[in-house]
Amino acid sequence: MATNTGATGDRVVYTAGADISSGDIVAVDGILYVALVDIANGATGTLATNIEVDAPKVSAAVIAAGETVIWDASAGAFDDNAATPATGDISGAAARALEAGVNTQTLIRVKLTGVQGTVA
Repeated sequence: MATNTGATGDRVVYTAGADISSGDIVAVDGILYVALVDIANGATGTLATNIEVDAPKVSAAVIAAGETVIWDASAGAFDDNAATPATGDISGAAARALEAGVNTQTLIRVKLTGVQGTVA
């Protein structure tokens, strides 16, 4: 789960295909969003992109500030851009680290850019 820390971002109304908790990272067509509210399966709620969030990080990942990061869909966390994306992961310009992340760290501040990334 992410913590929204930046400006309000660009918002969209989204119909959930499964339960989503406020703060969850949600991928839609290769663009990464954060849920601003809890959204029940089948209900609509607000997502935001172009926003700074404190989000889960793969604990072993070593990430440099400014680096583009991979959304690891199976881990539900961001990984460094040297990782090999697996099916469903999103790489490229969809998100970038706003701070360095070290081994064992489990949260990192990222910017969800609103730019479509590459879906593996």
